[in-house]
Amino acid sequence: MDLLQDLLNARCSDPFGCLGLHPNPSGKGLNLTIWQPGAESVTVLNLADDKVLGEMTKIADEGLFTFSWPRRSKAFNYRIKAVFKDHELIRVDPYQFVEATFSDSEHHTANLYKNQGANKVSVKINSKLTIDGTRFVVYAPAARSISVVSDFNAWDGRTHPMSSNGDGLWRLFIPDVGPNQSYKYEIRANNGELLPHRTDPYARYIEQYPSFASVTWFDKPYQWQDDDWVKQENIDHYERPMSIYEVHLGSWRRKENGPLTYLELKDQLVPYIKDMGYTHVELLPITEYPFDGSWGYQPVGLYAVTSRFGTPEEFKALIDAFHMQGIGVIMDWVPAHFPADSHGLGNFDGTSQYEYPDPKKGWHPEWNSHIYDFGKEHVVNYLISNAVYWLEEFHIDGLRVDAVASMLYLDYSREDGEWIPNVDGGNHNYEAIAFLRKLNETVYLNHPRCFTIAEESTAFPGVSKPTYMNGLGFGFKWNMGWMNDSLDYMSKDPVHRKYHHGEITFSMVYSFDEQFVLPLSHDEVVHGKGSLITKMPGDGWQKFANLRAYTAFMFMHPGKKLNFMGNEIAQGQEWSHERSLDWHLLDIESHKGQQSVTRDLNNLYKNEAALRLDHSGDGFEWVCHDDGENSILSFLRKDKNSKENLLVVTNFTPVPHEHYRLGVPIEGDFKVIFNSDAGIYSGSDYPLSPSYRTKREASHGKAFSINLQIPPLATIILKWAPKESI
Repeated sequence: MDLLQDLLNARCSDPFGCLGLHPNPSGKGLNLTIWQPGAESVTVLNLADDKVLGEMTKIADEGLFTFSWPRRSKAFNYRIKAVFKDHELIRVDPYQFVEATFSDSEHHTANLYKNQGANKVSVKINSKLTIDGTRFVVYAPAARSISVVSDFNAWDGRTHPMSSNGDGLWRLFIPDVGPNQSYKYEIRANNGELLPHRTDPYARYIEQYPSFASVTWFDKPYQWQDDDWVKQENIDHYERPMSIYEVHLGSWRRKENGPLTYLELKDQLVPYIKDMGYTHVELLPITEYPFDGSWGYQPVGLYAVTSRFGTPEEFKALIDAFHMQGIGVIMDWVPAHFPADSHGLGNFDGTSQYEYPDPKKGWHPEWNSHIYDFGKEHVVNYLISNAVYWLEEFHIDGLRVDAVASMLYLDYSREDGEWIPNVDGGNHNYEAIAFLRKLNETVYLNHPRCFTIAEESTAFPGVSKPTYMNGLGFGFKWNMGWMNDSLDYMSKDPVHRKYHHGEITFSMVYSFDEQFVLPLSHDEVVHGKGSLITKMPGDGWQKFANLRAYTAFMFMHPGKKLNFMGNEIAQGQEWSHERSLDWHLLDIESHKGQQSVTRDLNNLYKNEAALRLDHSGDGFEWVCHDDGENSILSFLRKDKNSKENLLVVTNFTPVPHEHYRLGVPIEGDFKVIFNSDAGIYSGSDYPLSPSYRTKREASHGKAFSINLQIPPLATIILKWAPKESI
């Protein structure tokens, strides 16, 4: 009777203990109990042929009905017909399917998503009859009770209570619930408090404001066409060119009535990136998020691709199209924090189930968001399973992990007294470090074609070193030091740059300490920082010349490359997620010139063997790094066998040089293959020789030298050919 009282008061944790078919308390026959709130009468029907088996007796006004079969001893399958004041309802009672509810399929940490959330289940009744439905599973160990609420039960938390067997998982198989059905979980905390309806942590699809409801979205068959791409073997990402175009899908290009859909992006974004010569695209977070202004960095539904732009299948089509054009797909992934929205993970079951309970450890003061408790096994499993989900189910190639520094340090963005030291009294979060290592080991062990990138802004050692070398195990790390130093240098008037020459050369002191990506990301063109072109000093012509020279310098500098959308057209306005890029600027020659520079550098970067070795000191050699007086840098890029060599010279002042002697270590001919000052890029077209023959005249500590013309505010690239081939 206690169970029935719990049922009537919407706090039942064991509905199978009192509902469905059970032996009659008298010891003879079977007794059926049905819970149908609001019903006036209930009839029991045979499931196989709809034969009437009995008219039930109401034993509680709220909607509790019972019926007995004194002479039956064997359980049978049934459905019910419930009559209400203004309608009737025929449904299959879920509380007859104990096995379908509790028969968890074998699952592992890496693929929890295949068992939890809402998944399609079919129950065979006989040779001719199968009942399809949805099995709901949610982990909430501290909950008093949980119900599935949806349109199919008028969002009434009394109707479909879930059951728990003590392992923290709540389960219920509900027949006849198919795809595209909105639902949430109604959770009653252990103290009796009824919590706001929660989105399913494993939801594959989530509606937008105002409902934020989860949607039953079974894995629909998508016919992938990228076998040649995903079955590549022995991929060495360090030896391959990687030029990344960072994109916010909602603002790359927009229609009059809003952003492009995944399918429209497939038709427009994919060919654009292919034409521009990028090797990879990086998507700002596409896991579901409630607030547009967070750009996706405050995610609620880690397993749901945002429904702003279409369905999961349409997103797969976009990825497929990238792969068929030879373009890898990286997604920004956010395990560092999650928002406090009432439908999300915060205080999920009435306790700090996902977050650290102490706000000194579990709350980000900078972002006003929760921090995952990396010391809890189920949290680590939830996140790692999610990473695997995107790699396996959506063929994602790389995960760029956001805000890694905030995970590594307990005192990140906190003052003294606002953080809790680790067991050794230090500021490293040992639990987060262990999580990141496990994440990277899981990815690289099971998905060798994939890779991870850390956005890590400190000097934490070994971010991109393997875990067996006591590193974090990431494949790459953003080089924030290079980005900050080089942009600071470029923002200075050229007349003052000679006093800051060390800023532009310092990155080579540590360039091979990690496997670096050079980022010119979205973070540098928002929040009052201005666009890249507005950071450049001088008049209009000088701004564009500076940007062209700097872009070429980045492409020639060791490390992989990343450029945020709009940088390639010298976007004038600071980026806003609410509007499209200013594509009309391409009607202006200087903007079109910057686009052409970027395209040509991408192709040069991909095609020149001397640029492949960008992760090792063997591929780089200074020619002259100390000509601060002229603000000129020169260096060689070399391939493994030094058979391919490029000479790179950058002049960071508007003063051209008619005769600039430059030492080189090899004899031969140096042919100009790129000049950022060329007229085709809206440069000054300062006259250069097509090629330069070396002389046996020592300079800069080298046995040979050439006498160059160097344009103003320009980067020139020369390719070496041996003397005997000339």
